Amino acid sequence: MRRGIVILLGLGLAACSRGGAPEVGRELPDTISVTSSAFAEGARIPAKFTCVDADVAPPLAWSGAPRDAAELAVVVDDPDAPGGTYVHWVVFHLDSGLTGLQEGQVPEGARQARNSGGEVGYTGPCPPDGPAHHYRFTVYALSDQLDLPDRAELDVTLQDITKAATARGRLTGTFAR
Repeated sequence: MRRGIVILLGLGLAACSRGGAPEVGRELPDTISVTSSAFAEGARIPAKFTCVDADVAPPLAWSGAPRDAAELAVVVDDPDAPGGTYVHWVVFHLDSGLTGLQEGQVPEGARQARNSGGEVGYTGPCPPDGPAHHYRFTVYALSDQLDLPDRAELDVTLQDITKAATARGRLTGTFAR
């Protein structure tokens, strides 16, 4: 079954058997404000952005990224997944002056890592039947550009994001089937 959703990087490696989102061993300033015109903080993610419909990445907007950031990264994950945190999407090599992502779009020059399912690209929320899962869209400001190719391995990408992260911001939505 298809899984997915993006989490704008949430630093610090809390690796699980399927690849965890970065969990930085140090505190990061939450100076980046992340929003979406599709859903509010803590609200239900519309079906269009999940496996039950079009499964496209929702539009995201952010502000407050440090001016000296070398690049930005976005990580979408589900910390409620049965086997541990499931990473739905990782996009990096985003221009530090960028202030958002359009619905279903990856900016030219950006790169995507493999997700926990081994796929490249956005895969929307697709939890098993039961209670709603939380989907974190985390945006990270990085001090250095990541020297990784498109389709990079998840664990390596998350480790490099963790090392270079200087600030973050997060938008969390929910979804249940």
